[in-house]
Amino acid sequence: MRKCSAIIIVIMLVLYAQEGTGAAASAPNQASASDRVSLVFAGDILLDGYVGDQIAKYGVNYPFLKVAPVLKTADVAFANLETPVSTRGQAADKTFAFRSRPGTLAGLNYAGIDGVTVANNHILDYGQTAMLDTLSFLDKYGIGRTGAGKDMDEAFKPYTRYVKGKKIAVLGVSRVLSDPSWYAGRNKPGAASAYSTEPLLGKIRQAAKASDFTVVYIHWNQEFKDYPLQASRQLARQMIDSGADLIIGSHSHCLMGVEYYKHKPVYYSLGNFVFNRSSRGGEKTLDSMLANFQISGDKLSASITPVKIMRGQPVFMDANYNKKIIQTLNKLSYNAFVDSKGNVSEKNTSVK
Repeated sequence: MRKCSAIIIVIMLVLYAQEGTGAAASAPNQASASDRVSLVFAGDILLDGYVGDQIAKYGVNYPFLKVAPVLKTADVAFANLETPVSTRGQAADKTFAFRSRPGTLAGLNYAGIDGVTVANNHILDYGQTAMLDTLSFLDKYGIGRTGAGKDMDEAFKPYTRYVKGKKIAVLGVSRVLSDPSWYAGRNKPGAASAYSTEPLLGKIRQAAKASDFTVVYIHWNQEFKDYPLQASRQLARQMIDSGADLIIGSHSHCLMGVEYYKHKPVYYSLGNFVFNRSSRGGEKTLDSMLANFQISGDKLSASITPVKIMRGQPVFMDANYNKKIIQTLNKLSYNAFVDSKGNVSEKNTSVK
């Protein structure tokens, strides 16, 4: 009888030890979940024109009312600010010259947008004075920035943020600038130009060496086109070879597809986000999305959240709209697949 009792006790101790081992094994997974870094990227933001009129009527938070709750949950939320923010300067001689009131930046604060790229074909719409004002106002409102500066070094300086022990870097550059006079130089204010591979690739290598995860947010391609230029696809490969982990594109004012190169994603265009409707581009300029990423260790998972611009506001829509956007992305993408829930993954095809 004593022998049976001893056997039972031994069995119970073994089972208890096994349970303890299971709990210990699951602990690293729980810890890794707490170390997960979430990033969200949005497309073009304009706070002038029709959107500016809506802000004047309904307040600076109006454009972001529907999406702010989602943007605020990300560790880093980032977008393209496609307007100078100033009350000064002379309008450039071009079809569309934008300038937004400084107070409108409070809407980005409300939305939870941590940083913006200002490397685009509108940042110098009102000259160097307004561009430099924009940088000062972004600093005043506590919004991170990249893509323009008082000289080349500042223009190419990435936005950086430490999140859960990881250093995230976002480098804003533009391959669409109105004139070479817009390019930042050694002692000249301007935007970070991506027209030549240097200093672009050197700056990416520098950022990648100093960071754990490096993003290039680039203004490129042609307006209202569904597919990127072949030159853009080639440049994307060069940027990834130089150390970029993720590439986000803008300027087309409509959605473009996704491509993987060396298992790293290139989102050729996120389209508009807060913007005027374009008569030239039609309804597709109102289709938009958030690009969401989770960094866990050395793994990157991705998803998209469709939105539609309605009266200057990006708005989350119903399942039918989401299905349409996902179908569009699958049609436009190269070796990427978007499932019915918006999860983005690489297809089992090799891209060299």
